[in-house]
Amino acid sequence: MFFRQNKTEKPFHRCMEQEQLLPALAHWFESELGKEYIQAEKQQLDDLLPDLFGFYLLQVGQLGNVDLLSASRVSHCKVMGFLPDDLAQKGAFQGQSWALPIQSDSIDIVVLPHTLDFSLYPHEVLREVERVLIPEGRVLITGFNPISSWQFWRWMLRWRNQPPLCGHFFTTLRLRDWLKLLGFDVTQKRHFFYRPPIKKKTFMQRLSFMERLGSRFWPITGAGYVLVARKRVETLTPIRPRWEARKKVVGTGWAESCVPHDEKNEAVSD
Repeated sequence: MFFRQNKTEKPFHRCMEQEQLLPALAHWFESELGKEYIQAEKQQLDDLLPDLFGFYLLQVGQLGNVDLLSASRVSHCKVMGFLPDDLAQKGAFQGQSWALPIQSDSIDIVVLPHTLDFSLYPHEVLREVERVLIPEGRVLITGFNPISSWQFWRWMLRWRNQPPLCGHFFTTLRLRDWLKLLGFDVTQKRHFFYRPPIKKKTFMQRLSFMERLGSRFWPITGAGYVLVARKRVETLTPIRPRWEARKKVVGTGWAESCVPHDEKNEAVSD
């Protein structure tokens, strides 16, 4: 029952109700800070998606108006949004992340852009991802890093009750454990965005040097992360019958033939 939650429970993060949270998140990603962050996240996805192949790709959740799948080579890409406004993107439809309206074993790649950070049922979301992915399918998970420098500003500026820092964030180590229980192997892990959450664009540009320093000297403290995991499939090794040589009369002489070991007691001499 580890991956089952009661959907009548109170939300575990400090954000407002889900109906108000999603528009507030969309508004933040349209801010100067949100645009800088989402562009950095898109760059990470642009580096990873071209190496992932298949026929069907599903993105669960929409972040602003940015197309996160533009670098993918998959021919059929779909976006499942949570609000009617999310349907403006081509190929988009509406649904719930913890109950995907998708056939089992039918999707090659699933992208979860901060879906777990603000979901009331993150375990159920991962279970649904495992269900819809084909064997050896991939899932890409992006999220806010709970051990980044942003957490200091979260408390100092009292942003813990405001989106996006009001979500319930998970470390990559915890996500690795959850994915392992579901039969996934984490193949790649990246951290990014080492600048503080300053809202003015001019200051953000002046601090761009922190991206190089952060990725080199303190990589795990990036504000965001990307995980790539592969759905592991256990294969069965067929047991072959053991063969033994026996003698059989052919004409006037003896010849050796091979029969299964299980059948040697059933052979009848001519």
